[in-house]
Amino acid sequence: MYSNEDFLIELLKEAGHINDQDIHHARGLKKPNETLIDSLIKSGAISEDDVAKTMAVNSGMEFVDISGYVAPQELKNVVPEAVARRYNVVPLGYEHTRLQVGISDPNNFETLDALPHVIGPDIDIVCCAASAIRALITALYGNEADLAESIVKGGDGAASDTDAPIIRLVQNTLMDAFKTKASDIHIEPMEKDLRVRYRVDGVMHDIDHHPKKLHSSIIARLKIMTGTMSIDEKRVPQDGRIQIKFADKEVDLRVSIIPTSHGESVVMRILDKSSLRLGLVDLGFFSDDQEVFERLITLPDGIILVTGPTGSGKTTTLYACLNFINRPDRKIITVEDPVEYELPGINQVMVKEDIGMTFAAALRAMLRQAPNIIMIGEIRDMETASIAIQASLTGHLVFSTLHTNDAPSAVSRLVDIGIKPFLIASSVRAIEAQRLVRKLCADCKVPATLTEKEMRQLYLDPSQMYGANIMGAHGCNKCRNGGYRGRMSIIEIFKIDDEVRGMINESLPAPVLRRRARELGMRTLREDGIRKVLAGTTTGSEVVEATMSDAS
Repeated sequence: MYSNEDFLIELLKEAGHINDQDIHHARGLKKPNETLIDSLIKSGAISEDDVAKTMAVNSGMEFVDISGYVAPQELKNVVPEAVARRYNVVPLGYEHTRLQVGISDPNNFETLDALPHVIGPDIDIVCCAASAIRALITALYGNEADLAESIVKGGDGAASDTDAPIIRLVQNTLMDAFKTKASDIHIEPMEKDLRVRYRVDGVMHDIDHHPKKLHSSIIARLKIMTGTMSIDEKRVPQDGRIQIKFADKEVDLRVSIIPTSHGESVVMRILDKSSLRLGLVDLGFFSDDQEVFERLITLPDGIILVTGPTGSGKTTTLYACLNFINRPDRKIITVEDPVEYELPGINQVMVKEDIGMTFAAALRAMLRQAPNIIMIGEIRDMETASIAIQASLTGHLVFSTLHTNDAPSAVSRLVDIGIKPFLIASSVRAIEAQRLVRKLCADCKVPATLTEKEMRQLYLDPSQMYGANIMGAHGCNKCRNGGYRGRMSIIEIFKIDDEVRGMINESLPAPVLRRRARELGMRTLREDGIRKVLAGTTTGSEVVEATMSDAS
């Protein structure tokens, strides 16, 4: 389909490619599902190259013949498959740092407006024959029929021919998000269209915009895939899960749907089970901190707390801890809301508050199961905290999380919940605080220097630069030209020794505890981040942004 076909036919006539007799003949051959341009090409009056060259000349765009061109496979990581198929565009390669993108209709202003947003601003658009673009899309991304190989738990149900495009669109979006290593997919109804965004390495990216009329069909498709959501219910929030297999990898999607002023909005959290195999070093722990933390998490009893804001990777760290200490001679039980990953060899309990299965109720029941190790997804109230402390004092090792800005503040948080200081001092063995920062892409990072502003913000002086390996973001195909790929933790570990226990018993405030912890050798979040900047694994701006509250 070409935009403004009548205008294009006039251009082809003016260029001498066709005449009125050709047009009359093509109208006689035209089928109901064909355009007149398609019929003219089919009749042999013109070629697709004639059409593309004419449009290119009229729009002041370069024409590129890509018939027989073999695009490098890595380009499919640069332009999402869903974008390529939706707009019938294809990445052709790089000219210096700019990506050349082929389109079939330079008069399609929706496509021209969208591409800088969904691909990036550093692109050069050229005109190519439509069939050549489709062939290159198939060569890069595979045939659309291959999508059927994705295994969806819960079944498709009865899908009619009219449902098939929606099924493919949804599958395309899920597959593209997984390939992009997105952590979340956001499908958001706007006033006039439907916006699709991915969160990649903690940063939101605008990926696509669909016509608003597709909204209800896409939402219905996702609800069917969960197997538990009501298609007819649109007034209240709903939660569910989708299990899919992509390229022999099992992927769970945690689906949340809420009603908004413009319709139901969807967020899907992508839970890649391969991340379960991550060790502490994969999460960003340097060897010295790894040694300290591994020694702490193998203690026979007590509480180990992991703190940080939402989205700081606390649950992933807890799972890494459980994987490290999981042995056949130990019984481990977790209580979570919700269970994000299923861990082999570990008993996991999901909180269901609507039927009375709260954290506290689950904990009381768990203790009758004679576990060695307990993991509580989050300490939220005094009852849960009290049971966790009693468990730790009776010979259990307890892991849990709290929402605090730094490690020493966790003590104040437990006091605020209602726990007596002497119980905190007796039970808590260590508190780890963390943030996530983006890692520089290992394939394209380049030598760099810190700015004077970054030096001030990080409290660095030139003498500390000796032997440093400062690196900066550049951008390549593997990181979608962002310069970063993946994230890692920056951490601080607050060990509770006898002196600190005495200070907690005296109800000393968090700032005093923090000062003493630093005197005893605790590295702050910012200081750990600085180590990683000097090692060339992240940038100063990442650490500054992640540790704005760390003024010391």
